[in-house]
Amino acid sequence: MLLPGENGNFILFFKFLCHQRLIYRNVFHSFMKYKARIEVGLKPGHSDPEGETTKESLVELNYPVEKVKVSKVYELYLDASSQEEAERKVEEMCRRLLANPVKDNYTIQVEEAQ
Repeated sequence: MLLPGENGNFILFFKFLCHQRLIYRNVFHSFMKYKARIEVGLKPGHSDPEGETTKESLVELNYPVEKVKVSKVYELYLDASSQEEAERKVEEMCRRLLANPVKDNYTIQVEEAQ
């Protein structure tokens, strides 16, 4: 391994550091922190037994409730080089894991984290 400045081989040194995962992200990328809010709910026409049970319980407690829909909300914090990249990553997460495309709809909101 060559050190920086030896024979002008600075890139080999950085490849070594990248391989060691020491400073790759800080040197080669300028990441920002983003906060994503994802709401996953059932598509129209799918039964919502949890919502029905909750509605029945609320009616029994004398609340004038007509309908209850249950959704999941995920709040994620991630690093990305741009707002567009953050949105793309979150969209991919939804497609691959967080939502079932057969029965779920989802909405995504991404903003810079404070």
